[in-house]
Amino acid sequence: MVIDVSEIFSNKNTRKEIHLDLDIDKFYYENEFIQFSKPVKVDLILKPIGDEIDLTGSIETELLLACSRCLETFSNSINIELNERLSKTLQSEDEDIIFIKNDRLDLNEIVENNIISMLPIKRLCNKDCKGLCHQCGINLNHNTCKCGADDIDPRLAKLKEMFLTD
Repeated sequence: MVIDVSEIFSNKNTRKEIHLDLDIDKFYYENEFIQFSKPVKVDLILKPIGDEIDLTGSIETELLLACSRCLETFSNSINIELNERLSKTLQSEDEDIIFIKNDRLDLNEIVENNIISMLPIKRLCNKDCKGLCHQCGINLNHNTCKCGADDIDPRLAKLKEMFLTD
């Protein structure tokens, strides 16, 4: 969704409040689709500060993510507080300022970037997730497998004999 911010740049006494429910289905990030199970609730306040616009607000939604251990899909609630600065002039020394072209603000881009920054590095369905058996691939959270616990790298198997006692 694109918002026109020209009136905020032209009138320094203008303050704009935006309350939306964005219906984003999914977006692509690092070889994976990030899916939404609920609409993205966006509450924003835009107010001018000098030649810039101060954007504050919040993003609230629920994501469907794949667990890093067992690959099962689980839901992850996200509530992000926003505090961004927007400018029409490109300022190379400050990377925290979002450059606005033609007085148009792309909310989807801001939502996606903030969600990406809040994604956990290791996505786990729960902290005690057992994952998949690395030999047969069965989900160890639901079943037990009959694979042996002795998983020794064949290149290092000879070292095991050094620790055997008679």
